[in-house]
Parts: sequence; structure tokens; C-alpha cells
Amino acid sequence: MSEIDRQSAYTGTASVKAEFAFDADRLTDFLARELPDIKGPLEVRQFKGGQSNPTYFLQTPARNYVLRRKPPGKLLPSAHAIDREYRVLAALHPQKFPVPKPLVYCEDDRVIGTAFYVMEAVAGRVFWEPHMPQASSTERSGIYDSMNAILAKLHAFDPAALGLSDYGKPENYVARQVTRWSKQYEASKTSEIPEMDRLIRWLPEHLPPPQPARIVHGDYRIDNLIVQSAGTDVAAVIDWELSTLGDPLADFTYHLMAWEMPEDGGFGSLLGHDLQSLGLPARDSYVADYARRTGLDPRPHLPLYMAYNFFRIAAIVQGIAGRVRDGTAVSETAASRAITVKPLAQAGWKFAQIAGA
Repeated sequence: MSEIDRQSAYTGTASVKAEFAFDADRLTDFLARELPDIKGPLEVRQFKGGQSNPTYFLQTPARNYVLRRKPPGKLLPSAHAIDREYRVLAALHPQKFPVPKPLVYCEDDRVIGTAFYVMEAVAGRVFWEPHMPQASSTERSGIYDSMNAILAKLHAFDPAALGLSDYGKPENYVARQVTRWSKQYEASKTSEIPEMDRLIRWLPEHLPPPQPARIVHGDYRIDNLIVQSAGTDVAAVIDWELSTLGDPLADFTYHLMAWEMPEDGGFGSLLGHDLQSLGLPARDSYVADYARRTGLDPRPHLPLYMAYNFFRIAAIVQGIAGRVRDGTAVSETAASRAITVKPLAQAGWKFAQIAGA
């Protein structure tokens, strides 16, 4: 895969792509009925980043908003769960957890063609590379500490107290995830990858011990955070499509992949960077901070969790490749992602071998 400047490729907005365009006047009429505080004219732009649900920047003379929708066309089962995103935002925002304020959900596909929701726009910075070349060492240190603390805060919530006791089936979370993503991988498969086949066979028989059910984000990483424009605190956690109830350690170890990501894995990586000079934590100290904050410790089963997470992200990326095949991919860089599945699967199998495979 040729190297791309992820920061410039994914930052900001562009004109709405033809395949994701909709009637802005019809949306304006809907918003005038549902959210009378929104005053037009309405300008619609599409965010460049993201690979799954098309996301749009709605600009009005007074305030800005964000719209997320299901993509049009053929979709994988259970994917693009816009209604679930809206529900978890509505539960977390009143708890002072940093998420955009959700405003309205619409399942009537006559408005823009698919289900969607609108939320307030959150000002701030998005870093698409985990080593954050635009930041200072002091900023990096503060941002990573905030990233750790915010996920620990999420995993401290009692789902029932937030009205989310039925938000997922917490029992056997990792086992069900392995089953789900194995099926999704097979449904969108475009080539033979032996390491994926080995992981699909090995993982169901080598699962970590159960953990207390918590709200899990499902895709927690640096580029799914909005950081304060002037500061190091996380202003908002975004992209909740994969959220559910499940194993908090699986959720936490997912974003540990940044420390181990192969250079051709298609995501930003901390491999090869001098973490200390950058002001970034070593992986082990970052894990220790999370364990201190939560009382939950992934270290006894860390290689197994890493094998699972690399398998899972490989299956997710294969789904993107499948959407390229089916003509429903969102990002302009989606077509290049298919060749990254193999190195991700190879990284997963490496950790499976460390775990005893």
C-alpha cells in the first residue's frame, strides 16, 4: 500500500459525492419541523474521513451541526446501526460524558434516502496519526492521558443506570464478536488469507475469561476523538456505530494496536517512533494507568486480546473492501484498504502464537 498523508487525506470536508448526495431542501423542511431553532440557509458538506457511515457538516448562519446516515445500497447484516449510535449518545450526554449532543433521529428514508440523525457540531482537533506530528510533546502526553481516562470513565458506568441494560447481550461477548466478524469476513471476502482462516479456527477455542459487562465503544482510537482546540482534554468521542455491552478489556486493548500496528496495516502506527522524546507513553505504562483507574487488568491475557483485536480489525477492513466491490464505500481511500487485511491478519496470528497457538 502506498503511503498516504492521513492527516491531509482525512481532515476537513469536501463537496458531497454524487452517490451520497440528497435533497438539501427536503432536509431543511424536516429540520424546520423537528428543530425550529435551526435557521437556514443550510449548506451541506461531506467529511472526508471515515469509512462506514457517511457524515456531513451542516452549516447555518447561527450554528453548525453534523448529520450521520446509513449509506445507500446493499449493506451487511447488522452494520451501520445509526439508531444505536443515537441511543448511546442520548444516554451518555446527560452524564457529562464527552459526546456530541444528539438532536433528532429520523428513520423515514423519504427525507434523504436512508435513516439518519443530527447532532451538535463539536469544535476541536482530530489527529489521524497516533504520534500526532502537529502537537508538542507536552500536548501528546496530556492527550494520551485524557484518552486513557475517558475510556476508563466509560467503562465505569453501570449500563442499567443509564437505561442501557438491553443495549447488547453482554454474555460471551468476545465469542459472539468472533462469530460475527468471521461471518462478516466471509461475506465480504475478496481473496484467500491463510492467517485469517487460522484465526477463525483458533479463536473460538481460546477465549479470555469473562469480564463485567460495560458499555464498549468498539472502535476507540485517537482519530475517533475530538480534542480541545486549545488544550489536551478530549472534547468528544465520536463514531459509536460498533458500541454495545461487552468486555471492557476487549474494548481497551483494541486501541493498544496503535503500539503494534504493522506499517502496511493501513492505520497509523507508533512502531519505529521514539515514544519518550515524543512525550508518548510506553504501552506497558499506558496499560498500567488504565488498570489503576478501573481495577480491570488485561495483562494476564494481553496476547490473546491482541490476537482477537487484530482479527477483528482485519474483518472490519475486509468489510470496507466488500463495500468497494458493492459500490457503497464512503471514503476515497477505501479501495486501497483491501491489501491491508493480510498484514493485519498476520499481526493477529503473531499474537495468537505468543498466546500459544
